[in-house]
Amino acid sequence: MLIESFQNEKVKYVIKLLTDNRFRKKSDVFVVEGQQENDRAQKYHFEPVEFFICETIFQKELPRGKIHLVSEKVYEKIAYRGTSEGIIGIYKTKEADLSAFKPKEDSTVIIVEGVEKPGNLGAILRSCEAFGIDALIVSDGKTDFYNPNVIRSSVGCLFGMEVFQAENQETFEFLQKNNFNIYTTIMDETAEDLYKRDFKQKSAVLFGTEHSGLSNFWIGKGKNTLIPMAGSIDSLNLSNAVAITCYETLKQKKG
Repeated sequence: MLIESFQNEKVKYVIKLLTDNRFRKKSDVFVVEGQQENDRAQKYHFEPVEFFICETIFQKELPRGKIHLVSEKVYEKIAYRGTSEGIIGIYKTKEADLSAFKPKEDSTVIIVEGVEKPGNLGAILRSCEAFGIDALIVSDGKTDFYNPNVIRSSVGCLFGMEVFQAENQETFEFLQKNNFNIYTTIMDETAEDLYKRDFKQKSAVLFGTEHSGLSNFWIGKGKNTLIPMAGSIDSLNLSNAVAITCYETLKQKKG
């Protein structure tokens, strides 16, 4: 049966998942829009609950699972990108504990403290996945990895990454226990250029907020590291700084 009414209970349900974060978290599900994003969710074994598909837009073989067919007008209503690709999936969330992460001898971990903007987090996830970072830890932040904007801006890279949320103390104890070289990004005279650091060993690079940087908790707990710049500006957008760092770690390992 084709769903054509905005008043349909299933349509209202999807809209509420998209617009009410508390309801979505309570439901333990999240929304994935787009073919590539849904492909990645299934590739990395996220469990689908149901799909909403507009057959006049969706051009591929229907996925396995419970499917609701919707009209173009209904799809435009529930899709952020309007007529994009014609598929929206609902999946069960996964919970991950930092203690379950088993780093390798050359693992690189990116840690961001207090990041809250979904778009920034999505961009960071995309860089981490692209350049082979082993895990992303969000420390001391009220982060919602399953926010639709995180999934959208990461182009589904969230699904293939090891992602964790932890308090600063827990994060620091984990890094110590696993013998990570800790590199902080605090602007002072002790900082050394990023390119002079050795990322062939087990490494963790920490970033603070764009407004205030890393908190006082991290002072003295790592080696200060900065990206050298030739212009008059002394800082970068957080996601750009993470991307440059991720690329440098991969370049050193490949080299």
